[in-house]
Amino acid sequence: MPTHPAPEERLVNLVVALMATQQGLTKDAILSSVSGYREQVESGASKDALEKMFERDKDSLRQLGVPIDTIGDHADPEDLREARYRVPTSEYALPADISFTPAEIALLNLAGGVWGSSSMSDDARSGLRKIRALGDTVDEQIIGYAPRLNIRDAAFAPLQRAIEQAKVVAFRYLKPGEGAARLRRVRPLALVDYEARWHVLGHDLDADAERTFLLSRITGPVETTRETFDPALREGAGDRALAGLAAVAAAHEAHVEVHPGTEAALRLRRRARVAEQGLRVPYVDVHVLADELASYGPEVRVVAPAQLRDLVIERLRGARRVNGART
Repeated sequence: MPTHPAPEERLVNLVVALMATQQGLTKDAILSSVSGYREQVESGASKDALEKMFERDKDSLRQLGVPIDTIGDHADPEDLREARYRVPTSEYALPADISFTPAEIALLNLAGGVWGSSSMSDDARSGLRKIRALGDTVDEQIIGYAPRLNIRDAAFAPLQRAIEQAKVVAFRYLKPGEGAARLRRVRPLALVDYEARWHVLGHDLDADAERTFLLSRITGPVETTRETFDPALREGAGDRALAGLAAVAAAHEAHVEVHPGTEAALRLRRRARVAEQGLRVPYVDVHVLADELASYGPEVRVVAPAQLRDLVIERLRGARRVNGART
């Protein structure tokens, strides 16, 4: 029986395949040749289920910032029955007149540690041969720079599988201010990345309501039960999760001052608005933001709210105690 690659590995394989073709690949070609889908076909999965999996994967990649072109029939662009898909390599190509010194390349390699440092893995070479068999021209140099996704939250993979299989999960979740993690039984509907942190939207069976959970607060393993739910509940779940998180962030704003040119300034400016003095940073969770701001050390100072300032000070004092410094 074929082994099914993890969901995040399937996403990487899909990106590699779509970057390696100029003409684009049809949905049938992807499902039959790209590792992660091919094994599902060999296991007898229905075409309808595979096509829905592919659509969810496309949405996930687009949420991660990976552009995917859909090339329809030239005579009838609205007819997508034989559409081809590709990742436009022009989005990643550097101008021909740009070059780097060996020292600059070393620094870029260090900064880009999430990318593969060698050319291609055996799996990537196997994928290359399969794509060539389809008659498409492939640039090996492009595949050599395919990204390696690094999912730090152990809960990600089991939750993704449970979403695909429409199965209820159980996990222990620790909310800020609570002394112990509580068991949650959830119908997982969508995984979304918001402010560089993964969240899962699900229907909490005990509360009988939709809830969004931060993956880093899930303690212990995620148990996938035998209980299933209607896959139709997943429709639009990702959009609902992002809209809900955005609404929470819009209602909470921190006023911070940062030193120009620092890591704190670079990261916070991406999601903040410039204030008369400093930055106004929207946030979802005051405890998560306190963790982030404390990690910047003296690069940032919290002006308001007072609760956030106190939490950051508490973390900095804790760090000093751990390192043996006087408080």
